[in-house]
Amino acid sequence: MSKPVILISTVLLLLGMGTLPAWSAEDTPMEEMNMEGMDHSTMSDMDHNETSKKGNSNAATMDHGDMTSSMQGGSAPADARDPHAYSGGYSIESGKYALPGKRILVLGDEHNFGSLVMDRFESVRTSDNTSATYDLQAWFGRDYDRLVLKSEGDVDNGTLEEASTEVLWNHAIAAFWDSQFGLRFDTNNEGPERNWLALGVQGLAPYWFELDITAYLGEESRSALSIEAEYEILFTQKLVLQPRLEANFSGKKDLQLGTGAGLTDTAFGIRLRYEIRREFAPYVGIEWASLYGDTADMARATGLESNETRVLAGLRFWF
Repeated sequence: MSKPVILISTVLLLLGMGTLPAWSAEDTPMEEMNMEGMDHSTMSDMDHNETSKKGNSNAATMDHGDMTSSMQGGSAPADARDPHAYSGGYSIESGKYALPGKRILVLGDEHNFGSLVMDRFESVRTSDNTSATYDLQAWFGRDYDRLVLKSEGDVDNGTLEEASTEVLWNHAIAAFWDSQFGLRFDTNNEGPERNWLALGVQGLAPYWFELDITAYLGEESRSALSIEAEYEILFTQKLVLQPRLEANFSGKKDLQLGTGAGLTDTAFGIRLRYEIRREFAPYVGIEWASLYGDTADMARATGLESNETRVLAGLRFWF
């Protein structure tokens, strides 16, 4: 081994054992120190420590209440918003209202709303006559309970030939389904009036079929059943094709009104409407109406047709 290597090894060994004297800044005059070689990060740490000591000293004597007041702009005014304002004072944990007095919050299903839909307001042309038909539904109330008015009728030569009006209490029983209970009043220009107790369901069936099914109980053990179904096919956002089917059943024969027992009549129509606005849509269409059983026999006996084709033009609107 060469002498320089042995010398370097010996110096390193002595440094590790601590036998060589350590260098001290006191042994070197200040003017000989190289300030440019000093680590600036060390100076920054020294300044930060001094600042922290001063800040801690000031924080120790600072009032935390004064600090909070200064940060938030002072104490809250006497009429500040109550923390329970958004919930109306309702506490989820207890299930009760935490605030005394009248509850402030009113939920969406606690508001009363109203609507009127004129589903059919049309001129009807057959082979030998022209008449008008209307079919509307109006309601007022809340999401779960509301009052419903249904009315439909036929007008011929300015005279109301026949009309049916229902006043119903509507209660939501499931998503998209309502139960309805009330009274129905029938008037006929050529026959007696009939009053019924009505019980039914109305809603949106799977595959977007709108159904209205109602059973009726009348005087002298009379009974009836009405089924209406509609479906909407959107060609565009404004052009809509609506097939519609209506069928009526009677529990017993009514000679005064010319209806038999069982299936009395059906009407199947197709209406094509253009929605100028969602609330306003003119339409044209065609409908096929048929009578069945004893009802058809009694109609033919009086010179009426048991089957007819109707050409339609009308207006659908709601608000």
